[in-house]
Amino acid sequence: MREIHKVLATVPYREDKRKILEEAFTPAEVCWVSKDDKEKISEVLKEADAAVLGSDITPQILKEGVHLKWIHCDHAGLNASARPEVFERNIILSGSAGRSGPVLAEHIFFLTLSLVYDSHGLLKQQEQKVWGGIPGYQERRGLYGKTMGIIGMGYTGQETAKRAKAFGMAVLGYGRSKGEPFDFVDKMYYQSEGDGIEQLLAESDVVVLSIRLSDETYHMIDAEALKNMKPTAYLINMARGAVIDEAALAEALKNKVIAGAGCDTFECEPLPAESSLWDLPNMVITPHCTPEMPDLAARSLEIICENVKRFREEKNLKNQLTVRDVYTKS
Repeated sequence: MREIHKVLATVPYREDKRKILEEAFTPAEVCWVSKDDKEKISEVLKEADAAVLGSDITPQILKEGVHLKWIHCDHAGLNASARPEVFERNIILSGSAGRSGPVLAEHIFFLTLSLVYDSHGLLKQQEQKVWGGIPGYQERRGLYGKTMGIIGMGYTGQETAKRAKAFGMAVLGYGRSKGEPFDFVDKMYYQSEGDGIEQLLAESDVVVLSIRLSDETYHMIDAEALKNMKPTAYLINMARGAVIDEAALAEALKNKVIAGAGCDTFECEPLPAESSLWDLPNMVITPHCTPEMPDLAARSLEIICENVKRFREEKNLKNQLTVRDVYTKS
C-alpha cells in the first residue's frame, strides 16, 4: 500500500469540488495554492509527495519537488509535461484525458462538415447576397457512405467513431497496442502489429488525428503521408499541432494534393499572421478552442479520485503516461 502524506493542489476548483478532492486524499493534507504563488508552492514542495496541477509541470516543481511520487496535470495533451527527467526520477505522471471527449468529437465534425459543405464559399455568398453559383457545388457529396480513418483511438477517437457511424460512415482506426476491439470501428491497424498508417491514409475520405504528441508522433503527417491520402480527402487535426508538418500541409493544400484540412491546433500558437494557412480557401481554422462539457471539473474529479485509489493500491493509473510519451522537440 503506497501512502500519500501531503498534496500540492493548484487546480482552481470551487469549494464544493475542493471538498471532494480532500475527501479522496484523506488522511493526506491537501494544500491549495495559486499556480502563480511561487513562494507558497516552494513551501509546500518541501514535503509534498503528490501534486494535482492546474497547469503543466513547471521547472520549479521539478527542481523543488524532491519528494514527489505522483503528479496529475488536470488537462489532456501532456507533451509539455512528459519530459525525460520525470520518468528518470520514476515520478508517475497522469492527466485528465477523456473529460472533454464528446465535445472534441463534435468539434471534429464541425471542421469536417465545414469542409464538406464549403462553409467559406457559402459565407461569402451570404455576405454578397448571392443565391447559388459556387462552381462544382452540385458534384459535392455528404459523409454518408464515406470512410473515416482515426489515428489515435483514445477517448476522443472512440467518441468520434461513434458519431461517424451515426453519419453512416465506415470507420478505420489506428492504435498503439492491440487490445480489446473497439465499438463502432470496422477495421483496426496497430503499431504493435507492425502496421503503419499508410493503408489507413490511402483508404480514408476523412483522416482524423486524435493521437498524443510525442517524439514518436512528431510530424507524423509529413509530405509523404499527405501524398498517400486521396486527392479528394480531408485532414482534421484535434491532436497537437506538431503532429503535422505545417509547411508540407500548406504546400499540399495549395497544390490540391488533398482536398482540404481543418485544424484546431498548430505548432506555434497563436498561429502567426504571416502563416500561409490563413489564406487558403480549403483550410478551416479554429483557435484551439472547444466548448466545455457541462461540468468539466466533475469529470476531472472522477479521474483523479479513481487514480488516488489506484496509486495507493500500486496499480496503473488512468491516463498514465510512459517513457514512450516523452516529447523533447520543443
